[in-house]
Amino acid sequence: MTAASQTENKPEKKRYYEPAPEGIDIENFKKVVQSRRSVRKFTDKAIPNDVLDECLDLALLAPNSSNLQPWTFYVVQNPAKKKQLVKACLGQLAAKTAAELIVCIARTDRVDEMAKRNISEFPFPEAPAAVQKYYKFIPYNYKTGYFNALGNFKKVAFKVARTLDKQLPVTAFNAADAKLWASKTTALACENFVLALRAYGFDSCMMEGFDEPLVKKILGLNAQQYPVMVIGAGERAKDGVFFPQYRFDRELFIQKI
Repeated sequence: MTAASQTENKPEKKRYYEPAPEGIDIENFKKVVQSRRSVRKFTDKAIPNDVLDECLDLALLAPNSSNLQPWTFYVVQNPAKKKQLVKACLGQLAAKTAAELIVCIARTDRVDEMAKRNISEFPFPEAPAAVQKYYKFIPYNYKTGYFNALGNFKKVAFKVARTLDKQLPVTAFNAADAKLWASKTTALACENFVLALRAYGFDSCMMEGFDEPLVKKILGLNAQQYPVMVIGAGERAKDGVFFPQYRFDRELFIQKI
């Protein structure tokens, strides 16, 4: 039997197929994006629990590096903790009047755990060998080791490899790099969350103006858990948007080369 005939007789490998959904209303999508505003004042109306949960679930569908999902969302509903959190948010009106306050945390302390989960919870009866191998090694891309030993080694190794015209991915050479990686991913989930709120008729204010050490103390966070933002959510008050939205000339930001 020739090599060509052996190839012809080989059973075709089945691949996963997921068709793109049709009939998505672009005008409604644009309406959601364009009507999302940073609302500074909310009414007393509560967000129904099922709506809030659905918005959080949609946040968790955000794209993220290697499906490592380096985030946690704290929905702060305990009255005492909520009062402390308003103080940590510098007493902003958006925090004082919000029906819900959600603290969005980027995490670099669960990389190993999430890598293992990607193998054990892979959506096939068994994770393919290539997937298992990938998740055994990918955590090292985001870890820096004790006293940054691994980070320093990677920095030297990558520098040498690039002198040999080798292309290498973004990696963490230090704790700040790892924090940046997790924060970028968490911010994507935050955007999903606020757009979901808008689609349900509620609004939000994404606040970076907060006392980070106090927020970490309120939530009992460890050194590898980083507050990215606090999101105030609720129904927009009639005077909840203080100024019209405007953006600078798109040519300042979009380059086609």
